[in-house]
Amino acid sequence: MMTGENSSSEGDFVLLGFSNWPHLEVALFVVILIFYLMTLVGNLFIIILSYLDAHLHTPMYFFLSNLSFLDLCYTTSSIPQLLVNLWGPEKTISYTGCMIQLYFVLALGTTECVLLVVMSYDRYAAVCRPLHYAVLMNPRFCHLLAVASWVSGFTNSALHSSFTFWVPLGGHRQVDHFFCEVPALLRLSCADTHANELTLLITSSIFVLTPLILILSSYSAIARAVLRMQSTAGLQKAFRTCGAHLMVVSLFFILVICIYLQPPSGKSQDQGKFIALFYTVVTPSLNPLIYTLRNKDVRGAVRRLVGQEREM
Repeated sequence: MMTGENSSSEGDFVLLGFSNWPHLEVALFVVILIFYLMTLVGNLFIIILSYLDAHLHTPMYFFLSNLSFLDLCYTTSSIPQLLVNLWGPEKTISYTGCMIQLYFVLALGTTECVLLVVMSYDRYAAVCRPLHYAVLMNPRFCHLLAVASWVSGFTNSALHSSFTFWVPLGGHRQVDHFFCEVPALLRLSCADTHANELTLLITSSIFVLTPLILILSSYSAIARAVLRMQSTAGLQKAFRTCGAHLMVVSLFFILVICIYLQPPSGKSQDQGKFIALFYTVVTPSLNPLIYTLRNKDVRGAVRRLVGQEREM
């Protein structure tokens, strides 16, 4: 399928990105660089603090560290390439680089869908089954849940990205996006891509709608448990532990649904680029702020860490 003039294994792809707005490229470079640095600093802060402070060695912060590491990998899989393309005239990416980028973007995005389900189950167990929480969320089970999240993401990506690159491409290699993603690559094909589009819709539904339904079910149970609470302190603790996660879930799934679960004619390509930009750049930088803002556990861990350094 990949021989002759239509072979996609030779030459580079051109990532058109935001070249339709050349006057915006410098401003976009600055804004994206700032958000990328915020993502690096914020997520590394959560990972290091969760590792150093023994009080944060809990299932919640174990999964949060996984989410932070995932966000670091996800942004790094596409943002450095975008910054290079925005800064200079060259906007190319090699065929191999495009395959690798597509694989990791799909893998990490799928992993995040599953990991957010795991985190919602952790919050469900903490609020609805507090007396059994230590047994339900024992360290071995937490590690199994984390491994299952990563394995499911990378397995799904291996199947789906292979299926995408089996499609023969046309003569031009201009990808109308700022990174290699499935819909943009399928537009280059000189063959019928209905099977690929159907596969994308099915897998997106499985790894987006199913996790969303499970998360909503968890939070419905949490809401019922919270409404039965008589203690004001209990209410505040429940909202504090679940509110941040619910904000992250809302941001993540709304944007993913806008990107992958709309029909191709339902949105313009330019609109899709800016939605993907927000999802890729802004959301990972906001996650650390959402989880740490007004978080007493994190503030306490910072004070203990600063106090230990002063004693030394």
